[in-house]
Amino acid sequence: MRTGHYSLQTERAYWSWIRHFIRFHRMRHPASMGSAEISRFLTYLVMTRNVAVNTQQQALSALVFLYKKVLHREDLVLEEWVTDKRHKRLPVVFSRQEAANVIAHLQGTALLAVLLMYGAGLRLIETLRLRVKDIDFGRNDMTIREGKGGKDRITLLPQTAIPLLQSHIERSGTLHQEALASGVEFVHLPGALARKYPNAGKTLAWQYVFASHQLSIDPLSCNRGRHHIQPRTIQKAVRQAIHKAGIHKHASCHTFRHSFATHLLEGGYDIRTVQELLGHANVNTTMIYTHVLNKGGRGVHSPVDALQTSGTLPPEG
Repeated sequence: MRTGHYSLQTERAYWSWIRHFIRFHRMRHPASMGSAEISRFLTYLVMTRNVAVNTQQQALSALVFLYKKVLHREDLVLEEWVTDKRHKRLPVVFSRQEAANVIAHLQGTALLAVLLMYGAGLRLIETLRLRVKDIDFGRNDMTIREGKGGKDRITLLPQTAIPLLQSHIERSGTLHQEALASGVEFVHLPGALARKYPNAGKTLAWQYVFASHQLSIDPLSCNRGRHHIQPRTIQKAVRQAIHKAGIHKHASCHTFRHSFATHLLEGGYDIRTVQELLGHANVNTTMIYTHVLNKGGRGVHSPVDALQTSGTLPPEG
């Protein structure tokens, strides 16, 4: 997986499913099994574990990787298995006032992360992986490196976030100087960049904007350096802010990205522009937000409201 430049998250997820598959078949070696055992396992996930279709698909991808890339079973043909019906679910979106209410209950690092997610449509992990060199204050944009699908893109830099961004970069610079003074020069670089830029860890440009206060061990190279903060830090702060704002939607950090796209479309921006800012490969993915716009069928006035304004309805009580 590492030679194929798979992410660490994918590596851990695949390995977890492979372990689960082996244990399900009572510790039999995968080489002694085939398509029938894979189909039985996938059916078990839906019929007994009640997993979603996307979860089942991830398990399938892990097992296909195991058999075709590790065991070299290129001739493997999978049998049919029970799959869950793929449900079409609309994204949860904040109104503008709800987004403002949540933001009002945030501060510091969590506030900056939300300003970038809602102000530029970033995913949480994309936000935390921002490096100092990715912020261009002169052009008012940000470069998102290795987003979903390994793609890079450029998105806007919200003006509201600039003061907090500058203070976080100063803080990262201070932490970086302290690390250098103690002899720590390592920073994680993707792919082969560590060999191409052996001195990158000595420069501020490659440091994370959301740098952790604590040094840690890189799980791939086993070097000691400074990584970005953990996603759960922001997730916890956002959950608390949503609760304090009195919002009862099933919302999370990703709701701000959904809200960014929806509010841009409501503001009249072209869907292709929104697609580019979000980094969607297909415009059909972006089209999902047209179903939650406050326009079209949802923009009409209910006939019962017309009765209320005309005084036709009897008074309350």
